Order: sequence, then C-alpha cells, then structure tokens
Amino acid sequence: MVLADVLKRWQKLKGERAILCTGTDEHGMKVQQAAQQQNMQPKALCDANSQTFRDLATAAKLDNDHFVRTTDPDHRAAVQYFWDRLVDSGYIYEKTHEGFYCVSDETYYPRDMITVVRNSMTGKVQHVSIETGNVVEWTEERNYHFRLTALRDQLLDFFARNPEWVTPPSRMAEVVDWVKNHLEDLSVSRPVSRLDWGIPVPGDESQTIYVWVDALVNYLTKAGYPLLPPGEEHKEGWPADVHVVGKDIVRFHCVYWPALLMAVGLPLPKRVLSHGHWLMDNRKMSKSVGNVVNPFFAIERYGVDTLRYFLMLRGVITNDPDYSNFHIVQAYKKGLQGGLGNLVSRVTKGRSWSVPDAVRNWQSQGLVDGDGPMYQKQWQLVERVAALADESMAALAPPTALRHIMDVVFETNAYMAKTAPWDLAKNGNVEELEKTLFLIAESIRICAILLQSFIPDKAAEILDRLAVRADRRGFEFAKICADDAYGTDAAERKADEALFPPLPVED
Repeated sequence: MVLADVLKRWQKLKGERAILCTGTDEHGMKVQQAAQQQNMQPKALCDANSQTFRDLATAAKLDNDHFVRTTDPDHRAAVQYFWDRLVDSGYIYEKTHEGFYCVSDETYYPRDMITVVRNSMTGKVQHVSIETGNVVEWTEERNYHFRLTALRDQLLDFFARNPEWVTPPSRMAEVVDWVKNHLEDLSVSRPVSRLDWGIPVPGDESQTIYVWVDALVNYLTKAGYPLLPPGEEHKEGWPADVHVVGKDIVRFHCVYWPALLMAVGLPLPKRVLSHGHWLMDNRKMSKSVGNVVNPFFAIERYGVDTLRYFLMLRGVITNDPDYSNFHIVQAYKKGLQGGLGNLVSRVTKGRSWSVPDAVRNWQSQGLVDGDGPMYQKQWQLVERVAALADESMAALAPPTALRHIMDVVFETNAYMAKTAPWDLAKNGNVEELEKTLFLIAESIRICAILLQSFIPDKAAEILDRLAVRADRRGFEFAKICADDAYGTDAAERKADEALFPPLPVED
C-alpha cells in the first residue's frame, strides 16, 4: 500500500494527475470456508476485514482516491458485463474439469506443478503446490473455461515487445516461462453447490464466477467500466500506468489478466511492479509461528512516517527483506534523527546567522568561478538529486530513489561539519558564511520537497520550518536557485520541538 502511495504522490509532486486504488478482494472459496469456521456469514466477515484495511490505509497516510470492495454493486455489474464480453468473443466454453485445486491459492495447478510430501507432524502424505507449498485436492466438476492457450502466441509476442512490462526482470522471466511451459485453459467458474460466495455467472445461476476473474476486474470498475464513453476511455485512469502486487500473485496479474483483457479488446496496464514479502527473523511471517507484525501497533509505537521511511528504505523489490524492531530503530537514529533531523535543527536554530539573508543575498550568484572544489561538489550533488530520484521512480524503484535523497542528506551533514559555519560567523566572515549557509539550506529544501512522497508529514514540517511557500513545494522547485523567498531566522521563531525526538522504546 505504501509502495503504491509513494508512486502516486511522486506523480502529484510532478504536477501530474494520479489516481490510486486500493481495497479488498472478498469472494472465493477461502473466504467462504473462513466464514464457516467462524460461524459467520461471509459478508459479515468481509465487512470486518475490509474495515480493518480501510482503517490501515488511513493510518498509513495513503492518498487513495478509491477503496474498492469486490462486493460493491458497481463491481458486480462490471464483472458480469465483462463475462458477457468474454462469451461474445468466443473465449468461454463449458466442459468437465478435473485437476488439483488449492483453496489457499484459489487456483488449479497442472500436474507438473504438484509434488507429494509427508506432513512432519501427522505423518500424513499430502499433495502440495511446488510453487507455494500449500495443500491441493483433486476435484472433478463441470464448469466454464477460458481459452487461455489460444492466446499463448499473443502473450509471448507482447512480452517480447515489452521486456520491462514486469519489474523486476526475474519475475518477468517467471511469467514468460509459465506461458511457454505451463499454460492450460483456465477454469473460470465453480459450481454453486461448492462455492456460492461470489458473483453468479450471467444466465447460469448454477455457476459462480472464479474469484480471479472477479477480483481483477476491480481495476476497470473504478475507471468507470463498462460506461467508458468513446474517446474518453482513459479519463478515469485506464489503462493503469502500474499495478503494484505481491510476488505470490504475479501469475494472476501477468498471465491471466493480460489474456482476459486481450480477449475482450481492452488495453493492458502499462507496467506491473511485483514486490517481495517481509520476513521476520529471516522467516516467513506466519500466525501459527507467531512472528507477525500488527501494523497499527507499529505505527503507534514508531510513528507513521518512521514506518513509511523504514519500509521504503529497506524494502527490496527483488528479494524478501527482513523486518525487525532493531532495523527500524537503526534506520530512525541514523537517517531521520541523526541525519535529517540534526541537519534541519542545526541550520534553522542557529542564532549566529540568518537563513533569509543568505537566500536573498546568494540566490542570484549561482556557482561562482573560483569556488572551492568542496563547494562545487556539494552544488553538483544537490543539483542532480531530483533527476536521479526521478529516474529511479520511473524505473519503479522507490527504495533507490529514497537512497539517492538520503545520500544528499548525509553528504550535507558532512559538508556542514567541514565548512563549520559557526566558526565563519565567529570570525566575522559574513560572505563565506552566507554562501555556505545558502547551499546547505538549498540542500535541505530540495531534499524535503522530494521527501514529500515518502514521509509526507515530516517533509511538510521541514518545509514549514524553512518557511517555504505552499505553492513552491512542487518538483519544479527541486533545483538550486528555484526559490528566492524562504527561510526563517531562529530569533524570529519559537523553540520548536525536536523534529525526530528519541523513540519512547528502543528495544
């Protein structure tokens, strides 16, 4: 959720219109069985779970435009219309299906993706998915199928023409391999006798639409589908610039979804960003093991911006990063408290200089010939950080973009220590003091503008402390000499609380 939010906020920072959808997929066998086990109606269970995720989106400061529930009436109508278009296209047929089905993964697996294992606790021999390790069961039933194999060549041609469609490249390779070696026609309905918690197949109340046909259409629902006026199909955001998904659902988003869209003649999303899963003590999080994190407790303990910073700083797109309180505290102390907070405090609370005077007197000077190599190096570092961060964001790599920004923060701290503006003030070297202070203040201002996508509240507080006007906080101002009227004297300000105070608990 935060990863998608950072991407959305970056586009807004650049002045682009951006729409962010999140929400909950609520149908399927897994939900039906969970409700039965808790002696609840499926809708009541979904209402509770959906509200939890809606509350989490708010707590995590998500700037989402829509919160989609697949039980919403407009979504149901969109799914049934989509189904009818699949039928009209000739890609739906009916037959008796038999195969290994996994309730946990909500999918059938071909035989070459199944293995036999012995449960170490019970000694029972079970068939499991090689891909996920989850138990599968053999089923035989009559249902509807989607002619997925008929689109093999079209899919492979699309992948060949768009080799970066899935990020990272390792998962793009997995998608291509699946289409080449494991593709089968897809069972896209379930008998109501086995699954009644879902959207009925239009014209056949005895069948329920497969959850992964139902769920994927949610992207279209909030774009206005099926009521997309000719010539305005893209008005509400379709095709999406990027889907952000976990690595465990890549096949559904990157094989089934493009094929379904091709079948009904709709454009495909432009990119898919697939991320890894967080581990705890280098082990997969599991309720049975007890190594799970309650995100609400974590936000309450560390603060939302601290958690957002940690997730983006240590989040790894290609692999599974490790979550720990130790890593959170270390990231906070080094990057936020000791790095960013310390830098802002030293500049804005200094009583021996005037930030507004430095900005005003040196705004038009630029990089003057004869300035020392240390000054020029800092200037060049700050001048290129926006482009470097933007390049990383375009490559769907927010963690890399954040590291570029934080590198400037650390280097600016080092530059301030080397130039020692307090000594320049003490010695009465006003010209050198203001020139140095101007470059340091510009470094902070530019970094704070770029950090608005990652730590929105704290970035805004930094810009407030620098008295940067609200209309000068966009990406176009993230360059040296782009703002000639900011800065507040320490003498004019009340004592501020620490930007990043000591954490209440640091275990």
